Amino acid sequence: MTSGFDWLEVESLDLEAQGIAHRPVPAEQADDAGAGKVVFIEGALPGERVQVQIARKKNNWEQGTMSALGRESAQRVRPGCPHFGLHAGACGGCKMQHLHPAAQVAVKQRVLEDNLWHLAKVKPERVLRPIEGPAWGYRDRARLSVRYVHKKGTVLIGFHERKSRYVADMQVCPVLPPKVSAMLMPLRALIGSMELREQMPQIELAAGDGPDGPVTALVLRNLAPLTPGDAQRLRDFAALHEVQWWLQPKGPDTVHLLDEGGPVLSYRLLEYGITMPFKPTDFTQVNPHINRVLVDRALKLLDVQPGDEVIDWFCGLGNFTLPLATKAAQVLGIEGSETLVARARTNARLNGLQARTRFEARNLFELTAADLRALAAAQRWLIDPPREGAFALAKAVAELHAEGGFALPKRIVYVSCNPATLARDAGLLVHQGGYRCSLAGVVNMFPHTAHVESMAVFDRA
Repeated sequence: MTSGFDWLEVESLDLEAQGIAHRPVPAEQADDAGAGKVVFIEGALPGERVQVQIARKKNNWEQGTMSALGRESAQRVRPGCPHFGLHAGACGGCKMQHLHPAAQVAVKQRVLEDNLWHLAKVKPERVLRPIEGPAWGYRDRARLSVRYVHKKGTVLIGFHERKSRYVADMQVCPVLPPKVSAMLMPLRALIGSMELREQMPQIELAAGDGPDGPVTALVLRNLAPLTPGDAQRLRDFAALHEVQWWLQPKGPDTVHLLDEGGPVLSYRLLEYGITMPFKPTDFTQVNPHINRVLVDRALKLLDVQPGDEVIDWFCGLGNFTLPLATKAAQVLGIEGSETLVARARTNARLNGLQARTRFEARNLFELTAADLRALAAAQRWLIDPPREGAFALAKAVAELHAEGGFALPKRIVYVSCNPATLARDAGLLVHQGGYRCSLAGVVNMFPHTAHVESMAVFDRA
């Protein structure tokens, strides 16, 4: 590790929440165009003057950690978690707790706009107001690593340390629901008391709604069958802390309740009268407060009319499909898994929406223009892909636009969890697909992290 004693001016943040600065240009190169070597600085914020402890050095860039702070940003705040920081052993779950939450959102908005312009030369006609919500206690889903440490004779439960495979020594976690944060130390004691404590590498949290109130489900990844004593320890813990234990001996499909008869886990979109049961290992949004606002905004932006046909691409369990079915004449939900499609059909039936919904399973990463031609034309699309984006779909749209003779949707609302793949797909839709980007904005689904969730609207040009 080397030191860098120059004071550097931090200009911006990158996607990993590292400050970006440039080395001063040497005097002999002062007449050359361009700035000096770029430096990525952990812990530094835009507008600050810092010194850096350099850890990596390449021809075109350097990376290190802030070692001294000469001028502090007005947006720097005291982190809300004792386990956040740059020190050894610090939790790596959050990266931006030192930055005011409002400034975090502004940074993410800039990341979205920069990706759209620099990667795709797309500029939205209007920027949407960011969707924001609680900055703490928001995370209803989490995957916590479990490790029994022989040398210390203790159990660690939490996220990994920064840039490490080790489990952070977490006693609290303010981004988890307060009930779960307060449960971390009792959970450590529980696992430490169990006979199979070395064969339980993970606990997954899934909080949701039940018929009589909130339900907290904990999924224990057990690599060996529970002993009777360990099963009883889990039951005693569940009764004391009012949680529901699930076991996962192998893959996600093996998840089952420790004891049958517990309340069904579900999430509700009350303004649409919709309840969707789910298993704790199903994909549902981490932040239920933001998800409700996200669904509402997406539907308003889609501007569905009573006679419209709508396609919901990557429909999952029906997070958007079922609310859309309360507005449109017919909604087609398309997903890549037959299992998910079956579950979505069940959710439609439970909510009395089976007559206004259809579901199909397709390989969404190998869609072609011919596949789209085979579908009935729809006036509006909702696209909500995983991080990989919807490249095949956007490419097929571009091909159909070039060929002509097919009625592409008047409006597309694209919900994204990766600004880079959104930008890539937006480039195809705008430059080759006959669309314009009317609106775009960020959704702060994961406060204090560098994760950028966003939404964009595309209208026929």
